[in-house]
Amino acid sequence: MMPPTVIYIMGVAGSGKTTIGQQLSAATGIPFFDGDNFHTVSNKEKMKAGQPLNDEDRKDWLLRLHQLAKDEVQKNGAIIACSALKQHYRELLSAGLDRRVHWVLLQGDYALISERMRKRKDHFMPVDLLQSQFDVLEVPENALVIDIGLSPDAIVKLISEKLLLK
Repeated sequence: MMPPTVIYIMGVAGSGKTTIGQQLSAATGIPFFDGDNFHTVSNKEKMKAGQPLNDEDRKDWLLRLHQLAKDEVQKNGAIIACSALKQHYRELLSAGLDRRVHWVLLQGDYALISERMRKRKDHFMPVDLLQSQFDVLEVPENALVIDIGLSPDAIVKLISEKLLLK
């Protein structure tokens, strides 16, 4: 087992970050935190209104998640679901954590993800904003990239094996 680490489960809205994060947490005992819960009310309202967040909107949210990661890596580590769409967001989220951060990108095509989003109930992120997330996504060079066409169980198993979590 590796020392306490932070595993960011990243990807566009609807890619399964929360589902995979929760299941990975259950399988490993590493605490899970959903980044959506750290958005401000104003950010959620802006998205509900169909307006994509800009870098300024995301700044405080990213800083809160970074502080969470710094706090949790001193304990048992953390699994954090966070879109982390741009490289400079990921640099902020991992600052000062050295090699104790792992990135897992849940990747799928627009048709599959938009269909999943249409089936969700009571989520603040409308499907109309999905294209804006695809447009700004900068695929990281240092991430474990996983096809979301796999079952959640297969994805969790793959993450656990690749990151030596078991």
